[in-house]
Amino acid sequence: MRLVGLTGGIASGKSTVSNLFKASGIPVVDADIVARNVVQKGTAGWKKIVKTFGNDVLLENGEIDRARLGQIVFSDPAKRQVLNRLLAPHISSGILWEILKLWIKGFKVVILDIPLLFETKMSQWTHPVIVVWVNAETQIERLMSRDGCTEEEARNRINAQLALDWKKSEADIVIDNSSTLDDTKEQFQEVLRNVSEPLTWKERLRSRDGLFSVVLCTAVGVLLAQKNLL
Repeated sequence: MRLVGLTGGIASGKSTVSNLFKASGIPVVDADIVARNVVQKGTAGWKKIVKTFGNDVLLENGEIDRARLGQIVFSDPAKRQVLNRLLAPHISSGILWEILKLWIKGFKVVILDIPLLFETKMSQWTHPVIVVWVNAETQIERLMSRDGCTEEEARNRINAQLALDWKKSEADIVIDNSSTLDDTKEQFQEVLRNVSEPLTWKERLRSRDGLFSVVLCTAVGVLLAQKNLL
């Protein structure tokens, strides 16, 4: 199995690229969806958040007020680190479970769409690592337009993350999403060809078919050995 890391920065267009992979028939494990699931009302993640941040981060129906919680952690790096530590084990387990389900189904290439790919060190388990990059001006403009926030608020949210230029420097593949959607789609086609290349022997061993082959060869070897001993 080939695990491809996909990351970027806020309003960089990572979701656009993620949707292009889905439209091409390649499964995507979305860490944001996993994160939402692990903080649903009554879950262990939900209980940890309420215990740490209080009932002020709850909506009337008892679910987490994600907008309110976001305001708190984006304005306070210490609280953001606390939240990440609280949820990291649950999110990691959720991601691994999604990967396992796709492995059982026999998928050979899986995209891991993880905003904190580098921060959580999950980049070391993925190859290649794709970073969706935009220039700073475009990122600010898109974030202000998308969320209706001020320029100062946009800059604060961007600065709360690892620098996108640093992520770009660590990437195996960079998609420049600063221009038009058509331009991004053109770059994506080349990336799609890259990640769809035949699996290496190590990747094949990690696939379901590879495991079956190893088990079969081992079983045959054991039977032959037993026959020779008789």
